[in-house]
Amino acid sequence: MDDILLEAEMRMSSAIENLEKRFVNVRAGRANPSILDNVMVSYYGSDTPLKQLATISIPEARQLCIKPFDKSTLGAIEKGIYEAKIGLTPNNNGEVIILNIPVLTEETRKEYVKQVKTMAEECKISLRNIRQDSNNDIKKLQIPEDDMKLASEEVQELINKFNKIVDIKLKEKEQELMNI
Repeated sequence: MDDILLEAEMRMSSAIENLEKRFVNVRAGRANPSILDNVMVSYYGSDTPLKQLATISIPEARQLCIKPFDKSTLGAIEKGIYEAKIGLTPNNNGEVIILNIPVLTEETRKEYVKQVKTMAEECKISLRNIRQDSNNDIKKLQIPEDDMKLASEEVQELINKFNKIVDIKLKEKEQELMNI
C-alpha cells in the first residue's frame, strides 16, 4: 500500500514539473532563452536542437542574442527559428542572430492567460488519472475494507495537495503575464 502511495506521489510530482516546464515556454514579454528550447535546426542533414549549435544570451531585458559556434550555420538557425513559429523574427547581422521580444498587448496577455489555464487544467486531469490508477491498484490488493478506505483517503489528500500547488503556480503565472 505504501508503494502505491509513493508511486502516486512521484507521478504527481512529475506532472507538476511538466507543468512548470510548459509555463516557462509561455513568454511574459521579457527575454527567456527557454522559449528557444523547441527550436530545431537542420545541421548537416539532421535536426539538431538550437542550444547545441549556439550560445544564447540576454543582452537586454527584451532581447536574445544567438551566437553560433560555427558561423556557417547562421542561415540554418534563422530558418529553424522561422519554422518553429515562436512569433519572433530573427535579425541576422552576419555574426549573431538577434531576437527582439515585442511588448505584449493586453489582448495577447489575455490569450496567454487562457493558454496557461488550459495547461493547468490538463495537469489537473493528469493528477485525477493518477488518482484513478492508484485507487484501482488499491482495490486489487487483498486488504480489509477499512484499510482500503484509509488508503483511498490518503490518495485523495495527495491529489488535494497537488491541486493546490497547481492553483498556486497558475496564479503566479497569471500575475507574471498580466504585470506590465
